[in-house]
Order: sequence, then structure tokens, then C-alpha cells
Amino acid sequence: MSDPTLRLRDLHKAYNHGQPNEVQVLQGVTLDVAPGEVVALVAPSGAGKSTLLHIAGLLDTPDRGEVMIAGEAMAGLSDRRRTAVRRATVGFIYQFHHLLPEFTALENIVLPQLANGVSGSDAEARAMALLEQVGIAARAAHRPAALSGGEQQRVAFCRALANAPTLLLADEPTGNLDPETSDRVFRALMDLVRGTGLAAVIATHNLELAARMDRQVRLSGGGLEVV
Repeated sequence: MSDPTLRLRDLHKAYNHGQPNEVQVLQGVTLDVAPGEVVALVAPSGAGKSTLLHIAGLLDTPDRGEVMIAGEAMAGLSDRRRTAVRRATVGFIYQFHHLLPEFTALENIVLPQLANGVSGSDAEARAMALLEQVGIAARAAHRPAALSGGEQQRVAFCRALANAPTLLLADEPTGNLDPETSDRVFRALMDLVRGTGLAAVIATHNLELAARMDRQVRLSGGGLEVV
């Protein structure tokens, strides 16, 4: 079996340390995600799923515990090295697309590649290939305001995969869409993930969508349990 792309060990995280209103968010979270595996993270609002995803994606640090990505321990890395690892290996998708409104769909996917040192022509070619995969290549020259909600989110998926990450983290990626659009966009996301073989953790309230992933885990009381 392949080594896990993402390995979380005994993660703890609290806010308002030492205060009467201290909140224990994560208490001993452990999780492995293998290459090509899609894990559904199911949790009610406020349970800490965004905190967990941010720690897994190096946007936050645990109070204690270990995060390993592609076999490399993240503890003790400099801010510069953490940024480099995040940029090269992690893709993020959020409930709201956060596309840059002044740029076209194509340009929104090209820009993160340019920041990663890819040439303009290669970045445009990859962006178009990704847009074709999700069925909206014909909308490449449109700015976000001219796209539907489902189209905007598919562009956000492509942007998250622009730099060919090995780990995808998604926080309610279809939560802002109607059921029909949600299903169509989810299928596009799964096609992208399956086509690249990356490891993915997708947080969702939608139990029907969660059931279509490889495995489900529930965040409750600060810990993870298998559904």
C-alpha cells in the first residue's frame, strides 16, 4: 500500500488559551489519506472542520500533534518552507469561489501557475485543459460576474488543481449551490480528482454526497470517528 499523502497524528487545538471561555476544538485527531482516496469529512457547523482543514493545509498550526504531507513532517519548518510546501502540494476549495472578479476564468487559473514559476504559454494550456475537463472551456474568456454559480465553482476547482497538488482540501465546496447544480458540480470535482490520483478531504453537510466518496469520517467532540 502507498504511504499516505496526508498523515495527521494526535492533533490538538484550542482557542482562548487559559481563559474562562477556552474552547477545545480538536482533541486527539488522527487521520491518514492515501493517494487517490477521497475522504468525506462530516461535521455540524462549529465542530472544527475548518480548523482541521486549515491545519492539514498548513494555514494554521496545532497546539500539539503531527502533520505530515508526502512523507515530510511539517513541525518546525520555517514560514518560507511551509509556504513552499503549501503552494506546491496543497489545493484548497471553499464554499464561496473567491475568484478574482477583474480576471477571466482562464486568467484565474493561470495566475497561481505564474506565481509558481510556470511559463505563460504552459499555464494557459493547462488552464484550458482543466476547463475542458469540467465542461466549461467555452466560458474561458468570461469574467466571474458573467458565469453561473456552478460555473464559478468549477473554475475554482480548476484553480485549486492548477499547480498539480498531491492533496486537495475542500470546505463545503457545493454548499452554496442548489441541489441539481450541486450534483453536477460534485461530479465534475470527482472526475478531476479521479483523473489526477490525488488525495482529497472534502468537508460536507450533504450526507448523500458523502456516501459517494471512498470513506466517511465524522468530527464530533473534538475527535474523529469512522461513519
